[in-house]
Amino acid sequence: MAPSSPRAAKKATFVFAVFLRADAHRVTALGPLLQSRSLGGWRIHAIQAGGQKLDGGAMFGVVPKPLWQRRIAPDERNRIQLGMRCLLIEHPDGLVLIDSGAGNKENEKFHEIYGLENAGSDGRTWLEDGVREAGFAIDDVRTVINTHFHFDHAGGNTYEDADGVVRASFPNAKYIVQSGEYDFATRPNERTSASYFTRNWDCIREAGRLELVDGEPEIMPGIRLMRTPGHVPHHHSVLLTSGGETAFFLGDLCPTAAHLPLAWIMGYDVEPLVTLESKRRVLTRARDEGWLVIFEHDAAVTWGHVVHDGKAFGLSPAAQ
Repeated sequence: MAPSSPRAAKKATFVFAVFLRADAHRVTALGPLLQSRSLGGWRIHAIQAGGQKLDGGAMFGVVPKPLWQRRIAPDERNRIQLGMRCLLIEHPDGLVLIDSGAGNKENEKFHEIYGLENAGSDGRTWLEDGVREAGFAIDDVRTVINTHFHFDHAGGNTYEDADGVVRASFPNAKYIVQSGEYDFATRPNERTSASYFTRNWDCIREAGRLELVDGEPEIMPGIRLMRTPGHVPHHHSVLLTSGGETAFFLGDLCPTAAHLPLAWIMGYDVEPLVTLESKRRVLTRARDEGWLVIFEHDAAVTWGHVVHDGKAFGLSPAAQ
């Protein structure tokens, strides 16, 4: 049931944050490395693939700082703490991973600029640590779905080994992205070039394991892509359905729980008015159908259910 007032919506979000619990033992600087739950007949694992810090003004676009800083406080450089949460799905047809974090290929200056923190235990990243903590080997992953090819979502597609050679991070997996996104990423301009690096997909494409799709196909039973343009023109999110339960991996459509109000849109979005309509469509359906929504960049809030208080969308707790 939707809260009856803005105050109630705020209380629901607060309660959700308080009662989050982790199933994993390891805790990172951003909280649990791994949080797991059931979705129908599946087990799904939210893996915190690392942290990053981006300018709060850029993350909230036209929203004034006195408003957004009430939800996420900035540091002395006006940056806010973000996560890079990925989702591992135990699917009957094989292990599926959605997004892959930033990887291990960037230099110290890059890490300082973007506040990246993701160094893993073996020269790789927190993502690989999380896959192992969930009980699997890296070679077990059979499908990687990229919501889009920005470095903080696709950088972990590949890794740099001890000899400086870039290799596929998940050697037995096929990698899936929209064909339009591949074209957009490989024809960058002055506005987009800082986010797209060919080293994140070249060796995968050369090996014939990059699968380009169009529209909203069902990748395998219960896993369907849903076009959610705006952040980039060919961004897609992922709809998961099992045993009568539905979850939705938002990607950059709504990066944190603080971005649930429709007009709270990142300055990074290349088509913000398109984002607005994508959010309206998706969040309305998520509320009406009781979807579990999963946040990729929220440093504290992993998932919850969408509510509406008559003025704006908010979040209520999700039972584990």
